[in-house]
Amino acid sequence: MIRVLIAEDQSMLRGALTSLLKFEEDMEVVAEVSDGQQALEAIEKLSPDVCLLDIEMPHISGLELAGKLRDSGNKCKIIIVTTFARPGYLQKAVDAKVEGYLLKDEPIEYLIESIRKVMNGERVISTDLAAALFLKEESPLTEREEEVLRLANVGMTTDQISKQLFLTKGTVRNYFSTAIQKLHAESRQQAVNIAVEKGWI
Repeated sequence: MIRVLIAEDQSMLRGALTSLLKFEEDMEVVAEVSDGQQALEAIEKLSPDVCLLDIEMPHISGLELAGKLRDSGNKCKIIIVTTFARPGYLQKAVDAKVEGYLLKDEPIEYLIESIRKVMNGERVISTDLAAALFLKEESPLTEREEEVLRLANVGMTTDQISKQLFLTKGTVRNYFSTAIQKLHAESRQQAVNIAVEKGWI
């Protein structure tokens, strides 16, 4: 019996996946949760064989959770599910050594077959996502520029970022300015949005 955990913040989709997987004689849904923190706790407690993780969840994203599980040596198979074919995200998933990376609009049969494949030691990537990997753009940002945008993305102010990175406020503003120019953005927030969209932060 393949023991599956589903982590998805959209309750309708989560419920539908759970219902459909219950029809499979060789699968059992051991937990369904709505955010990354709940998923981490459930995985540590229940030790599922396969974890279906939404890429964008509250508290801990699917990619962050995958990284935590790999760093801790957890052996569960990880399938990331996403709405967007973002090359940057796919690269991060590959780096995190996940077993599957699927688009949410794949047929349910494809997902079920993918669960069986990863249990047999295979890796599965949606065709459209595999194509996106070859179109991946390199980030024009420096490590510091990515860092200030990442901190801005979680709601930190210039003052807070300067304290966090031990930089002057002027230096932080300079990093924002160069990042905005490189990304052809009109504002700090737009630069953050572009970097997130590309999967660079």
